Amino acid sequence: MIAGLLDRLLGTAPEAPSDEDARLALAALMVRIARADNKYETVEKERIDALLRTRYGLAGDEVLALRAEAEEVEAEAPDTVRFTRAIKDAVPHEERLAVLESLWSVVLADDEREQHEDALLRVVSGLLGLTDTESARARQKAAAK
Repeated sequence: MIAGLLDRLLGTAPEAPSDEDARLALAALMVRIARADNKYETVEKERIDALLRTRYGLAGDEVLALRAEAEEVEAEAPDTVRFTRAIKDAVPHEERLAVLESLWSVVLADDEREQHEDALLRVVSGLLGLTDTESARARQKAAAK
C-alpha cells in the first residue's frame, strides 16, 4: 500500500494519484509538519485528527486509521515534494490557502513556532504555488481560531 502510494506520487506507477492519495498526502504532510521540531505531541495529533475529521467528514475510527497510515507514509517518504505534488494536482489553487491554514494550525497547536517548522512551511507554501503573503494570511487565520 505505502510503496504503491509513493510510486503513484512519484509518477512511476501506471495509475495517477487518486483523491484518496491526495487525502493521505495531506494527512502525511500534517504529520511531517508536526514532526519538524522533533516533538510529535498529543496536542498536535489531536489537531491533525480534528482537521481531518472536519475536512473529510470522517468518524473517530476513520480519522485514527488515516492518521496511523499517514504516520507510516510520512516515515517512508524521503521528501516533501511528493506530498505537495499530490495536493497541488488535486486541490484547486483557490482552495490551497485552506490547506496551508490547516498546516499552520498544526504548527501552532503546541503554542510554539519553531524555526524548522517555519522553514518547512515556507518551502511547502512555495511548492503549493502560494506566496509568502498568502502563507502569512493563512498563519494569521489559523492563529485566530
